[in-house]
Parts: sequence; C-alpha cells; structure tokens
Amino acid sequence: MATKTQMDSAREGIVTRELSAVAKDEGIPEKDLLALVASGQAVIPANIRHKSLKPHGVGRGLRTKINVNLGISGDCADYGVELEKADLAAKFDAEAIMDLSNYGKTHEFRAKLVERSPAMIGTVPVYDAVGYLEKDLKDITAQDFLDVVRCHAEEGVDFMTIHAGVNRRAADVFLEGKRQMNIVSRGGSLLFAWMKMTGNENPFYEHYDELLDILHEYDVTISLGDALRPGSIRDSTDGAQIAELIELGNLTRRAWKKGVQVMVEGPGHMSMDEIAANMKLEKRLCSGAPFYVLGPLVTDIAPGYDHITSAIGGAIAAANGADFLCYVTPAEHLRLPDLSDVKEGIVAAKIAAHAADLAKGVKGARDRDFRMGEARRAFDWDGMFRLAIDGEKAKAYYKSVPAHDPRRCSMCGKMCAVRTMNRILNGEDVSLEPDGKE
Repeated sequence: MATKTQMDSAREGIVTRELSAVAKDEGIPEKDLLALVASGQAVIPANIRHKSLKPHGVGRGLRTKINVNLGISGDCADYGVELEKADLAAKFDAEAIMDLSNYGKTHEFRAKLVERSPAMIGTVPVYDAVGYLEKDLKDITAQDFLDVVRCHAEEGVDFMTIHAGVNRRAADVFLEGKRQMNIVSRGGSLLFAWMKMTGNENPFYEHYDELLDILHEYDVTISLGDALRPGSIRDSTDGAQIAELIELGNLTRRAWKKGVQVMVEGPGHMSMDEIAANMKLEKRLCSGAPFYVLGPLVTDIAPGYDHITSAIGGAIAAANGADFLCYVTPAEHLRLPDLSDVKEGIVAAKIAAHAADLAKGVKGARDRDFRMGEARRAFDWDGMFRLAIDGEKAKAYYKSVPAHDPRRCSMCGKMCAVRTMNRILNGEDVSLEPDGKE
C-alpha cells in the first residue's frame, strides 16, 4: 500500500495520529491544522519508521521550534559525547536534532538517535555520501547521491536538508557576484564543487522528481537548503541568495504537487535592518512554506558569542514570520561544540523562539510569563525555578550569594521594590532598619 504523507492525509480530511497530537499540543482545532498542513503552510515531519517520535508542527500560527545540530567530525569522532548532546537536547525540550556527522560510517549512530530520540531527526545526506560510499567526491554519481537519500529515509530520518536550488542558473549568478565569503554552506560547497569537477547539473535538481518519490515513500519532509546563504554581513541579500530563493520557491511548489511536505532554509549572516524584509520575501516567493533559519547572525565580529548574535537575529526573524530556528553555539566558526556549548546554544535559541512567540501572539505563549510574574511578586522561588527556561542555573545563582532573609535575593535586601510594594499596599509600614519587623 502506498504511503500517505501527512500532506496527503490532510488534503483528504484525514486526521492522523500525529496531527491530532500536534493540534492538542498547540491548543488549536484539528480542522485549522488540517488546512495548514494541506496547503503547505505547516508541516509535521514524521517518518513512518521513527517510532519514538513525539510529533511537532512547524509553520504558521504554531509555536516557534528549535533545532540542535550535533554529529562527529574527523577530528572529534566520539559518538558517546554526541549522544549526551542528544540527551541534553531532550532535557530542554528541543523539538529537532540534526545529525551533521561528516566522517566514517554514521549508520549505527543515526540508528541509535532515531531509536531513542523523541525529537524530529534531520540529516544532510550529501555529508554522508563520501564516508558511506567510500568514493572521492568527483567519482560520486547522481544515483549514488539518491541512494544515500534512500538510506537515510529507511533509517527513519524525519527531514532532510537537500541543496537542490544551487542549480546552474543560480551558480552563474553566484559567480558573477564575486562574494566575499563565496559559499559557506558545507553541503552547498560540496555540490558546487561536484558540479564544477564533473560538468553536470546539480543531481538533486536534475533528478528532483525521483528524489521526491523517495521522500514521499517514507513521508520525509524536504528542507530545501540555502546553499547560497550569506556567510558574512557584506554578502547578505545579494543576487546569489535571491536567485537561489526563487529556485527554492519553484521547487517547493513541485514538491507540494507530489504531496511532499516542505520547509525552506534561510539566511545565515545579515544585519538587523534586513531581516524582516527577508522573511516576507521568503514567504512570498515560496508561497508561505515554513521558514527554517540559521540565526541570522547579526554581526560578524563576535566569535565565542555567536549564540548571542544568533539569538538576536533569530528573535527578529521569528517575530517577522520565521517558523523554525537552528541553534548556534558559542563554538560557531571556532570548533566542534562541547556539551557546555550545546547547552548555551539551546538556551539562547529557546529564549529567541519564546520571545518571538510573545511578539507574534501565539496562543498560550504569554501564560508562562504571567505565571512567572505572579511567582516573583509572591517570592515563590521554587515556582520561579520551575518556570525558568534553565531553572537549574537560576537556582544555582540564587543560592551562590544567599541573602540574610531567604525570601529575598542578595541584590537589594530590604530595599527590594517587590517587598516595599507588597507591604505598603497591604497597609503595612516599610522598615529598612536591620532589625525592622518583616
């Protein structure tokens, strides 16, 4: 029996188990979510073989989701550490994990990830091609690339980044533009190099229909990769980026015709004043498909702090229509992130996503903030720690420099504004004397 994707089912008015769970989680009517998935305005990445998945929706009107990148490299090939990163992502309720491993045989690690992780799992198959096939890049064939896609789909991957938009037309625009940073997308650079060495068209573009057939068979969501995303502020919103985005819009509509769910990936480095316009441009050119952004990083001069530059850009992007944020860690541009880097990146991305949801008026987004305000007014420290994105860190800070009175923090003592107002509005005197009555 042929697979029905989430999009196929939604178009037929069928409420799948995954759609029902997402509607309940988001607090929206199933009929509203059906319409969004049917039209491509929202996706529910859910490979039919990912049995441990907790489904999530990505798209218009839904909470902004975050992705955590992990995976080994030739210099750091410890799968145990990467699984610890996956566990950390689960602890902080990250909705997605991308395995970006680019060294050796990655099948065993990916199988464990799919088996144990409730998060959506994503990959970039072109990374795996060299190690999986044991061929030099120029010797890989178009069919080889498709075979790796099928392998990942069979393993249960929920979404795949496919750089199908960097075709010959877009590549010509890139070459004419003489960029500062050229192509900073790892997958995009590999495909461009393959095209130059072989003289062939991008295999994922040339054989796009066959690619879609594979993805449809397992209900894998295609995440159309932005191979020509800007890698520096100087390159943002240039001809190459826009030329590729036009191609991605066409590829989006072709995938929808086949019932394949689509996300579109967005810019990397971009000053703040360009972000809102870029979000609107993507939504227009790609017919409202969910937008998945890396950052954007709003300045190039903060290595070691790029989780902050990314969170700033991500909050602005999501407030203006982006649906999915890829986290960035303090190690970006410097090294493979360790566990501490991963935590900092996750928390920064969660803050950005939630801040954007407040601005977008996502249903229920403000409830937690309102409860935090009540807990602060009541000096309910345990309540504050439970509501915090990183309650463990908040609690450790509070306890590290204890106040004389444990009901307050050590910042203001008896001059605490909350204490003053609670007492005076309750008809009590306010005493600042050391031995004053509480």
